[in-house]
Amino acid sequence: MGSQMVFSTNRWFVLRSQTDKTLRYTPCMARTKIGLFGGTFDPPHIGHLILAGESVVQFKLSRLLWMLAPDPPHKQLQPITALAHRLKMLERMLVDNPSFEISRLEIDRPGPHFTIDTVRLLAQQEPTADIVLLLGGDSLRDLPSWRLSADLVAEVAHIGVLRRPNDSFDLPALETKIAGLTAKVTFIEAPLQDLASREIRRRVANGEMYRYYLHPSVFDYIEAAHLYRAQ
Repeated sequence: MGSQMVFSTNRWFVLRSQTDKTLRYTPCMARTKIGLFGGTFDPPHIGHLILAGESVVQFKLSRLLWMLAPDPPHKQLQPITALAHRLKMLERMLVDNPSFEISRLEIDRPGPHFTIDTVRLLAQQEPTADIVLLLGGDSLRDLPSWRLSADLVAEVAHIGVLRRPNDSFDLPALETKIAGLTAKVTFIEAPLQDLASREIRRRVANGEMYRYYLHPSVFDYIEAAHLYRAQ
């Protein structure tokens, strides 16, 4: 007769033979850590790279997936640069880092796209991975308003948060709205960056210096495509 699983550990399945009662140890499939970094990236900038790079190191990620949002539900009333432009800028910025990948989970499926749905799809594709959700401080504060936010917190292994200067968080208050949130949150250690894509767009539109807030390839693309210029 076959063997029956008795219990498991983080590294081994312990099996007992139904005939001779012998314990046999079979290695479990090793779990990996995958970072999930979503956004419109309009445009992607140095602050995004700092968050991603520090996350790979501090969480010991095997991969970091950049989840480009085609049409985020919370920005339906805001003008957003065409997906093709944002995708090309992101591809150029990430090409030289093997830990970074662009995921097409949202690009290739119809919207609206909610993070909980994306996390569940990713978990189906990567059943042996622990998912680390990466957020900015503003997203952490808004998290209770996200779709099925309590389920989202429960289904990820960690939530990495990059703070900006003067950011303040009332985690106990957020905990009353989403039970278990505090245990999942880790603040990423990095020099604080008060940089946002909207500031880049404003600088371009007003003819101000913006070059050094971007990866050189993104700057070159914006210049060649004449993006973000005032109409």
